[in-house]
Amino acid sequence: MTDNTHANPGVSKDHTPMGHATSSDPNSFILPDLGEGVHEAELIAWKVAVGDTVEEHQTLAEMETDKALVEVPSPRAGVIASLNGKEGDILNVGAVLVTYEGSNALDERSESQDSIPGESRDSDQEDHEDAGTVVGSVSSEPIMPGQGGKALATPAVRRLARDMGVNIDTVRGTGLAGRVTEKDVRAATPSTVHARDERSESRDFPAPAPAPAPKPTHTPPPTVPAPSAGQTQRIPFRGARRTIAARLRQSMDTAVHFTVMDEADVSALDTLRKQTAAASGEKISFLPFVISAMCHAVKSFPALNATVDEDAQEICRHPSVHMGIATDTEHGLSVPVIPDADALGVIEIARHVTDLAQMTRNRSITRDRLMGSTITISNVGSYAGRFATPVINIPEVAILAVGRVREGVVVRDGGIHIGKLMPLSLACDHRVVDGAEAARCLAHIITLLQSPEQLLAPARR
Repeated sequence: MTDNTHANPGVSKDHTPMGHATSSDPNSFILPDLGEGVHEAELIAWKVAVGDTVEEHQTLAEMETDKALVEVPSPRAGVIASLNGKEGDILNVGAVLVTYEGSNALDERSESQDSIPGESRDSDQEDHEDAGTVVGSVSSEPIMPGQGGKALATPAVRRLARDMGVNIDTVRGTGLAGRVTEKDVRAATPSTVHARDERSESRDFPAPAPAPAPKPTHTPPPTVPAPSAGQTQRIPFRGARRTIAARLRQSMDTAVHFTVMDEADVSALDTLRKQTAAASGEKISFLPFVISAMCHAVKSFPALNATVDEDAQEICRHPSVHMGIATDTEHGLSVPVIPDADALGVIEIARHVTDLAQMTRNRSITRDRLMGSTITISNVGSYAGRFATPVINIPEVAILAVGRVREGVVVRDGGIHIGKLMPLSLACDHRVVDGAEAARCLAHIITLLQSPEQLLAPARR
């Protein structure tokens, strides 16, 4: 899902002021930017202890954001002097995470490299600038365009810049270590604003009331007792479940939800699905066809493939479909993304779905595959149930829930038949999408599913 802050910035769980974005102490390692727009993370587990000698890139801690479980590596070799925070704490980006003993090992290494004949400091500088998306550069001076060549930015921000026609390497970054953020891209140049206006529709709607901040607590999480007859089991409300709850609450407080529902006769689609699977030798479910139908449909109804920029009070319509797939795991709900799904055929989509499901469930998925979705599908029918009232994955404005396909009575060519019925529930943000437009879009999706041959090809050619 997308990034948002769920706690007071700059304050830890026990109300101790947190650190700043940079530190003048070379032995203090601050919590780095863990992904575009991520302001905080929960400390899941320490992987080192005070007094340990660590190597550069050795994992210091596991942190969980609303995107994924992230391993935070050490930016240098050294001895751990202190660990700041305990498991279960919510830490803000910029807070001091670890303190090292002694001098900065990176400086010592740089000095030793200077004494090696033929060794170039330019290559060392390039390595420093390519520090990766987890730790990045912790320099006190921002990296300016032209100084480092290629801008520091996440894949989602690069995709946004590409969609808006902005040369990201010329954008001044205001994020940690000069990282280019989404706001930097949107505010880059007047031409950027013009390009965005061509892709967006300006509407006036009242700013939503902010979600109430969670009430602080001064007591540690309760111990989970072993369940027994007649005893209530108390489970700490933390980790992924707490993040999911905050995101859903924010969606309900922000978007104006409404849902339209109908059924599609997918008898012909079931036949085509089996034929395609037999021809390709790959297992293909109904879901890739539904994704293809959504991609085709939003080309005719672009208002649904949009996001809301609450700060700028703008509706951003996107030229490409980056499809979010709501996925249930033992760790909670996650929404991995198929980028440019409208440029893929059904078989390619099916492969993406399989790969995303596996990576999400074993928590090996990268952060960029959990960011940047423009519309979402929730396949609730893979478990049970028919219709649903799905919660919009903000800042998106639409989500389609797919129910379990069942046999039912259908009227076809004036006769009564037994066919396969697929329940569909389309939820939209009424601030952006009118009810009639949502109903027409759902009807178009149903038409595509009932005449499915064109779904084999990409929606964007």
